[in-house]
Amino acid sequence: MTARFDAIGLVVSDMAASVAFYRRLGFAFPDGAENQPHAEAELPGGLRLLLDTEETVRSFHAAWEPPSGGGRASLALRCDGPEEVDALYEELVGSGCHGELKPWDAFWGQRYAVVLDPDGNGVDLFAPLAAAGE
Repeated sequence: MTARFDAIGLVVSDMAASVAFYRRLGFAFPDGAENQPHAEAELPGGLRLLLDTEETVRSFHAAWEPPSGGGRASLALRCDGPEEVDALYEELVGSGCHGELKPWDAFWGQRYAVVLDPDGNGVDLFAPLAAAGE
């Protein structure tokens, strides 16, 4: 038997807010997902993003508590270009999302920014910078 990577799961406090946030980033959650205790969006390559409410997790793990302190995981979304990083960051922050790190030209060759989802999970926005002479 061989285990294979199939999905990324996030526990959310407010399903409607989380589905709206990830839809804004292009994740195709089905209609009505915002009213469900569990929601899934298919990702390119066959992976899935799974969202479960805190209540859902407690239904099978009664002692579960949300983690405290800083985040240690993030989702990274590649944008079509540096301008899209800036535009998407401004759109998200303008709609009330927390901008954790404003767009900047990173020393590793990317336009890079970070926003937080409604539960404080990092969502990295990045795009390769044009090479010198392009």
